[in-house]
Amino acid sequence: MSFLRTVSEGEATGDVAVNYQKDIERVGYLPNYSRTFSLHPAAYQAWRGLIASIAKPMDPRRYEIATVGAARRLRSSYCSLAHGEILAEEHLEPSVVARIAEDPDHPPLDETEAQVFRFATKVADDATSVTEEDIAALRSAGLSDRDILDVALASAARCFFSKVLDATGTLADSVFNEMDPVLREALTVGRPIAQEI
Repeated sequence: MSFLRTVSEGEATGDVAVNYQKDIERVGYLPNYSRTFSLHPAAYQAWRGLIASIAKPMDPRRYEIATVGAARRLRSSYCSLAHGEILAEEHLEPSVVARIAEDPDHPPLDETEAQVFRFATKVADDATSVTEEDIAALRSAGLSDRDILDVALASAARCFFSKVLDATGTLADSVFNEMDPVLREALTVGRPIAQEI
């Protein structure tokens, strides 16, 4: 669901049909973001390639922590819910993820992960506010310069995707209504969840 008139699943041909099929295979249904990008399939394919190149070399837990930090600051319910769910299912207890979303200044993480979360949030909020001291703190927490760049890339890339979805009124998929209510409420930081697929 979005403000745009998108290509229906039954009308999809060419690259749009390919993108739809890949997303259905990946998540089990046709997500609303895929529908939005049906109007520009080449941009969507480029996005999939970019985000894969950023996420693949990163520690998966670190990538999700950075992504949730950025998505939450951007007030992107869609990305916050999607990546918060991954974080809760694969890396942290759901109650911990909810507390991270509710108290981002003091996330219940170890010091290195807390630094990553705060840095990703700062990049999403105002990258010009990042200082050399911020980078030094990340190094002191054990991150290499490549690690720091990876977190910046994850956060900056999330800005693109989240802003496109919110600018087009693309709502988080209705499947997120099935999440644990406490976690769902903590991660719904902007637009509401769609009521139907």
